[in-house]
Amino acid sequence: MTQQGVRWTADQVLALAPDAPSCKAGSKLGVAGPWSEAGSSGEGMVWGLCKGSGSKPYQTVVDVADAAGPACKCSCPSRKFPCKHALGLLLLWAGADGSVPAAQALPDWAEQWAQGRRKRAEAKREADAGGAAAADPEAARRRAERRAERATAGASELEQRLTDLLRGGLASAEQAGYGMWEETAARMVDAQAPGLAARVRELGSIPSSGPGWPVRLLEECALLHLLDRGWLRRDLLPAGLAATVRSRLGLPAPADGRPTRDRWLVLAQYDSADSRLTTRRTWLYGTESGHTALLLSYGAAGRAPALSLPVGLALDAELSAYAGDGQLRADLGEQFTVPAPSPVRPKGAGVAEAAGLYGDALSRDPWLESWPVTLSRVIPTPDQASGGWQLADAADDLEQPPPEQPPSKRLAPLAPERLALPITPKAASGPGLWRLAALSGGAPVTVFGECGHLGFTPLTAWPEGPGEAVALC
Repeated sequence: MTQQGVRWTADQVLALAPDAPSCKAGSKLGVAGPWSEAGSSGEGMVWGLCKGSGSKPYQTVVDVADAAGPACKCSCPSRKFPCKHALGLLLLWAGADGSVPAAQALPDWAEQWAQGRRKRAEAKREADAGGAAAADPEAARRRAERRAERATAGASELEQRLTDLLRGGLASAEQAGYGMWEETAARMVDAQAPGLAARVRELGSIPSSGPGWPVRLLEECALLHLLDRGWLRRDLLPAGLAATVRSRLGLPAPADGRPTRDRWLVLAQYDSADSRLTTRRTWLYGTESGHTALLLSYGAAGRAPALSLPVGLALDAELSAYAGDGQLRADLGEQFTVPAPSPVRPKGAGVAEAAGLYGDALSRDPWLESWPVTLSRVIPTPDQASGGWQLADAADDLEQPPPEQPPSKRLAPLAPERLALPITPKAASGPGLWRLAALSGGAPVTVFGECGHLGFTPLTAWPEGPGEAVALC
């Protein structure tokens, strides 16, 4: 990044914060006052000494060129990653006001850390190469067959339980309570089919969940039945659909697609967590190929995953895709340059085209929850009918309200002939909606997000004219 003379923005730095308190504390340290002997190298290393409460300053060093996101080391006792000192140092460096001079030689303590990381990375590469060479393909095949047999037994058992449920009537699901579903999910875990277990647990939350729950339960049972039958008859499916069914069951498969090199723009990144795991989803856009890809990384409960790529950065790297119809997941391979901010924006679509893209993806993967879409020239506006919000196509032939009008006037309901996508209730109740409305101010914006059966979830937005990406999640 320093090689190209480009630095991150403050928003991109703060996107790395593990929580809100770290973000606030890091912001306070993003000034020159507590720092001394700060510098940066042409290889993406940034370092400095931060005065704390003790007699010795904290030694902080960050490698912003790491392929998996910034790596850092600080002598402070904090267990958060990155700590507030690393965030403050990056904010100071991003300010580009001369507080962090460029093209400096690393101090000894920072050089020792950098050398240690290089040695560990080399040892890992050698171990991975040795493990791959020593792997027994026949043993791996037998393990995969045994797991497939267990998954088949689990799917057959689940089919019988769904049959019993429908024969007894959906009202029995309300009377049995959640325990019935949890016991069935545990059986799917024993069958090593975590995808089936997760869907069974979702079924358990539907009974007594509000008006119309029997219809929703029947719909989800039908999708689960379709997944079961797909696995039990996978030999009759096309290879791509069979791979999709396998992934939906949660069976492991390598990213064996041919590596694709491109300059990948980070569109969005967000975490979801349960009691056992934190999952980080990172959406990338190939600025040359026009392809969209999804990176998944995981961390233990309560800990953020290691991979961290702030929105708005672009990296020249290779991605290897996973098999399956309509599957966008990929693995990040070799990275050729350090990530750097990019003015490139993804190609957008109108509301009608976006809905068509989701429908086409759904035809290839019936269990799909949502599909990544970039909406161009849309306006966030209240939906008077539902009481929520929507993203509507901007009409170029209609006169735009003058900017001096108050926001309540500029965000007036749109004409009925304009097509619109509803914003999902969860997204409409979060702070991201108000950042989107403020960015728009009644004018068209470009919005990237996920389009699904519940509506559209905005994740990142760009203003109509020149401007940086604004993360909404």
